[in-house]
Amino acid sequence: MRLALPRWTGPLAVKAAVFITVMCCGLAALLGVLVHVSVTNRTVGQARDAALSRLGEATESYEAGDPLRRGAGIDPAGLPRQLRELAASGRRGTMLAEYAGRPTMWAAGPADGGRALAVRVDHSQGQATIDGLDGTLVWSSALAIGATLLVGAFAVTRVTRRLHTTARVARRISAGDLDARVGDPRAQDPTRPQDEVASVAAALDSMASSLQGKLLAEQRFTADVAHELRTPLTGLHAAAELLPPGRPTELVRDRVAALRTLTEDLLEISRLESGRERPATEPEELGALVRRVLRGSGTDTRVDVVRDARVETDRRRLERVLGNLVANAHRHGRAPVVLTVDGAVITVRDHGDGYPQYLLAHGPQRFRTEGGTKGHGLGLTIALGQAEVLGARLEFTNPPDGGALARLTLPQQP
Repeated sequence: MRLALPRWTGPLAVKAAVFITVMCCGLAALLGVLVHVSVTNRTVGQARDAALSRLGEATESYEAGDPLRRGAGIDPAGLPRQLRELAASGRRGTMLAEYAGRPTMWAAGPADGGRALAVRVDHSQGQATIDGLDGTLVWSSALAIGATLLVGAFAVTRVTRRLHTTARVARRISAGDLDARVGDPRAQDPTRPQDEVASVAAALDSMASSLQGKLLAEQRFTADVAHELRTPLTGLHAAAELLPPGRPTELVRDRVAALRTLTEDLLEISRLESGRERPATEPEELGALVRRVLRGSGTDTRVDVVRDARVETDRRRLERVLGNLVANAHRHGRAPVVLTVDGAVITVRDHGDGYPQYLLAHGPQRFRTEGGTKGHGLGLTIALGQAEVLGARLEFTNPPDGGALARLTLPQQP
């Protein structure tokens, strides 16, 4: 089973922990090797000096014809072959080897008849000292690595936790929550030292405030323009009704109606962007609702009810969303246009050239259409805004076999 880690432990924390561990292990290994080599050389050197000293005493006793002391002898058993050959050649030397299962320092020199005079010194205590030092180095290095890793992980995770908070706020801002702020204490207190994370948090908060101010100013401008246009348009509509019948009158009335529709759409967008719209929900049968929408649209749209559903929704807003999707499919796509109900999922499919790439990548944009088509590009923007008020998800895709597909997923109620 895979171990579940906290969300703030990302790749940066793992990489930092691995780096600290590797560096600590490398440093501990280097220091351990240096200490081991130094102590081993000193211990072995002392044993070698003691063995050579005893070899000198044994040589004097042998030359004087006195009996050799214990641990000395001529060609003794266990004498390493290399050391025996060295003594036979007329030279003296030492060698550390095993004797009777114990570490022993040998010293040998030439004797008469091509033989070797050798002495041995027990090296068990020196070897035990080296082994004890090695064990102490291993345990102390492990403790030092563990302590360093804990301290380093604590320091790194504090930074990664702050970065994760900053990233979460950035995602909230990109999702439309312009009130989200990081509020890093280091960035808010000028007396505290500023690090890179605090600088990023302060820059993100400043960007969010600036963006919020510009969007609010744009929303106010749109709402003010729409409100100011309503009064002259009302008078213009009344004046158009007094014109005598004829083709010019029809053109004037048509343009006045288009301006009134545009003004109402702008006012609706302003209300949606204000974030104060709330749905008035009640139980609705989706099959009956979509048929009512299509009857009101006056379009030749086919309805497929795969699985009907009863949901809690705002009927007026849902009819607005579906009406705009159907109108857009007939205006910018090609027949047949099919509206499908499958539970809480409603799709509107046409068989035209599909949605433009900018819409698939960034969503609907106001006053933007392609291909020279008529319209002011507010229908899908309003549909998306009303879907958000309903708590629904509206997605735009181009099916592989051509056409455009809008999928509206309504929230499920128990």
